[in-house]
Amino acid sequence: MIDEIQVKDLALIARASLEPCAGLTVLTGETGAGKTALLSALKLLMGERADKTLVRDGRPELYVAGRFFAGGEECVAVRRVTADGRSRVTLDGEMAGVTELAARVAPGIDLCSQNEHQQLIRPATHVGLLDAWIGEEAASAAATYRAAFDEAAAARAALDTLLQAAGAGAARLDEARFILRRIEAVNPKEGEYEELLADLHRAENAEALFAAADGIYTALVGDESGANPRPGAADLVQDALRISVQARQQDPTLGEISETLRGVLEVLMDEADTARNYRDDLEFDEETLAAKQERAAALQGLIRAYGPRMEDVFAAWAKAKDLVSAVDDADLRQEEARRALAKAEERLAAAEAALHKVRAGAAPAFAAQVTAQMQRLEMGSARLEVRTEALPREKWTRVGGDAVEFLFASGAGLTTRPLAKIASGGEISRVMLALKVVLGESDAVDTLVFDEIDAGVGGATALALGEVIADLARTHQVIVVTHLAQVAARAERHYLVAKSADAVPETTLTLLEDDARTREIARMLGGTVSAASLAHAAELLAAGRAGAAGTAGTTAPAKAPEA
Repeated sequence: MIDEIQVKDLALIARASLEPCAGLTVLTGETGAGKTALLSALKLLMGERADKTLVRDGRPELYVAGRFFAGGEECVAVRRVTADGRSRVTLDGEMAGVTELAARVAPGIDLCSQNEHQQLIRPATHVGLLDAWIGEEAASAAATYRAAFDEAAAARAALDTLLQAAGAGAARLDEARFILRRIEAVNPKEGEYEELLADLHRAENAEALFAAADGIYTALVGDESGANPRPGAADLVQDALRISVQARQQDPTLGEISETLRGVLEVLMDEADTARNYRDDLEFDEETLAAKQERAAALQGLIRAYGPRMEDVFAAWAKAKDLVSAVDDADLRQEEARRALAKAEERLAAAEAALHKVRAGAAPAFAAQVTAQMQRLEMGSARLEVRTEALPREKWTRVGGDAVEFLFASGAGLTTRPLAKIASGGEISRVMLALKVVLGESDAVDTLVFDEIDAGVGGATALALGEVIADLARTHQVIVVTHLAQVAARAERHYLVAKSADAVPETTLTLLEDDARTREIARMLGGTVSAASLAHAAELLAAGRAGAAGTAGTTAPAKAPEA
């Protein structure tokens, strides 16, 4: 949901701030006043490509900022576009890119105008709209289908790999057999090379390491050989322990020292044992050293051929095994893969049939509800149909195995045809509005922005349009740019967009209340403000308030019937 949008130096706007309400907000004003510029600001925040011509004349850059709420989380987006076309984006105070901006902001907003009906005129999106209306039943069936589709795709890929391997050229197969012979002749083990390098390092430095370990051991336990015996650290600690034990009989305070010295003595003896064992385990055997050096050289030869790491050698080994095995055991492995694919295709077919049943069963009710809303919009006997057509297996996708498309007929005696091909811009606008009302809270977006979808509408249709938009505002935040007083009178918040007559025109945005709003509604009714138009405006506003009060607590249109 849009909480606030701030605009600076965009087109004719020097500075403006829009704070739409949670329900219906309208923007009105004379043609050319600058309402489109406000929508351009919103498009920039939705990630649309920057246009340097939007920068206000004489200014170095334009600035748009928006605060949005989605799923209980706040997002503050800022975008700057310089006069030379460079664009900068920040999200929650951190630098970001346009792609990230679009991903954060655009999914929650649907911008609808007579020139922007991508979602409605693209048949690929129709299945998602139908599934959203159906709800959990479609979501569950679609999830089962996607899992089965992925399983079948994996089974198909496994079989294709075996078939390709079986048809591998003689050169590839000979190479794989050579790799197998060479690596298996060495027969490396996991972790062997690293362990061998460590052993060689110790073996090649055995004399120095022996001397170091022996020195550590002697320093700890002493040396009683030779003419000049030397006590070790453990001997000295042992002497100190004996003295402290004797002395604590006179003063118990020395008991703590005794316990500490006893622990130190245990540690010293443990470390002495470690040093002695290390010394005794060192190998000086030249023959063993030569064998390890030869083994390391063999492993290094494999690394040079298939490396640069030992992991690469094992990967080359596994790949060669698979290729040779695929050829040697081709018939058996292919048969197993074909059985796995057949079972996966059976599960996929069952899942597709279940999903198609859900969609086809709900389509007539969905179409009927949209058609009913179209009739509210004074579209006469126009109707919408939802065609669900089973596709051949080769055309199935992760979305499903059937094609869903909205068909439209503008009259009772006419054949329905694809909506994008035969409906006018105004008709598509009203079909889209009817669709949004029917989708209600199941629609994926929070905010709907309508840009002059009421062009060419008047009379009873204008009243109906106002009622339908008001209905939609009970499940969405709705922002409407309109020339219809009947729509504006339904708004909870009303902004006037005006352009000054100065030498350098400037567009301003003003929140209207009370008398100012009544005068703007009167202007919209007759072009001039008169006693009659003021009275009519007051009636429309009163009717709008009464309608809002009378429909408070009503719910969105019914969802798909339970199966």
